[in-house]
Amino acid sequence: MSQKHQPDVLVIGAGIAGLTAALTAAEHASVLVLAKDSLDSSNSYAAQGGVAAAIGPDDDPALHAADTIAAGRGLCRPSAVAALVEEAPARIADLRRLGVAFDEGLGREGGHSRNRIVHAGGADTGRRIAEVLVARVREHPRIRVAEGTRALALAVADGRCTGAVTTAGTVAARGTILATGGYAALWSRTTNPNGAVGDGLLLAHRAGAALADLELVQFHPTALVDDGFLLSEALRGAGATLLDADGRRFVDELAPRDVVARAIAARSEARLDLRSVERERYPTLMATLERAGYDPADEPIPVSPAAHYTIGGVVTDLDGRSSLPGLYAAGECACTGVHGANRLASNSLLECLVFGRRAALAALAEPEPVGKASVADELVEPVTPVLRQALWRDAGLIRGAAGLERLLAAPHPLVRLIAKGALARTESRGVHFREDFPAESDALAGHLVLRGDAEPELERWS
Repeated sequence: MSQKHQPDVLVIGAGIAGLTAALTAAEHASVLVLAKDSLDSSNSYAAQGGVAAAIGPDDDPALHAADTIAAGRGLCRPSAVAALVEEAPARIADLRRLGVAFDEGLGREGGHSRNRIVHAGGADTGRRIAEVLVARVREHPRIRVAEGTRALALAVADGRCTGAVTTAGTVAARGTILATGGYAALWSRTTNPNGAVGDGLLLAHRAGAALADLELVQFHPTALVDDGFLLSEALRGAGATLLDADGRRFVDELAPRDVVARAIAARSEARLDLRSVERERYPTLMATLERAGYDPADEPIPVSPAAHYTIGGVVTDLDGRSSLPGLYAAGECACTGVHGANRLASNSLLECLVFGRRAALAALAEPEPVGKASVADELVEPVTPVLRQALWRDAGLIRGAAGLERLLAAPHPLVRLIAKGALARTESRGVHFREDFPAESDALAGHLVLRGDAEPELERWS
């Protein structure tokens, strides 16, 4: 990549949010996509769940919105929820036009009052969507892709983001879109690949952008005990049941994820019974279980919660704008407030599609970069097994002040920010459970925003 390369829009990240942003922006402008690994190795490929959309004959976006808000435990931003659910049917139609072949029928997952989950290849939805988007990006004449290229820092001139410094040189751009994913791999037990450690959030924070809700981390209830391999919620939607050590059901399998996760954690053992499920609908998942030594047709599979999805991220408006002009964020690295305190199942891929597109359209209106850019860079400590174990112990499914205070001295800056947010949220709400503050507090029904080194500030977003 040339030192002088200057696309109109720079997209950092190549998951479904980044690819959607790239394809949208490329309808009108030149785009450069940075992929820190290969284009076909993003976290989106591992997304087993589907895409939620009110497209069934008995459904309506208002019902989808109500379910989203109920799961969010009083923290959902109503305007963001409205944008998400109202645009969902059109985004599914876009994917069909691009060539995504969805399965027949609609599934149901936890917290949904209707069958509204669109799947592709059973539990291979993320992969199927990503493969189509990658193919369209590779063939687009106005999109360049830099694989194996990392963003090291964001460039800022006259109070605006003007691009990024990368491992292959400096890129200037009118609009820069972060689509770098979440940070759930900071925990030792996780469903995420090792690279999902919040790189984009640190880029934004060092450049002066606000972050929010870092304490809100969703733990998926049903990950394989052995290695954290995700057993999709689609399985429970299709009839799989959770059994305790005595073989008895102990929870509503389709309750919100935080409820199911804590119910599992309260027991010495939990197993997911797949024997009544049409297992041929999930060939990749079943093959993985069989390679791990399990026979899902014969016996229930041992499961326990694992860090899965991070609700917090770079604060944005409904068009992906961060608090730093010229910088946008979309997907899991962003915090629009759409998920509140507990993401509704299958709203995450939808978020990538809706807000990836919105961010791209808004970024096209940015002016040409001018002025001499400065770069806020620092050496970040590596994420070690010891650090991951500390987060699992002190900021896991159930937290308390003593453990969180220990994390304030962690060597990694994002871990310290997570601890600050979790200490400030002196309540239990959605995915955030404090054993020392087990009830919700009306005084904390808002978003905890982090700016620089300041203490978290509570904001209420409409």
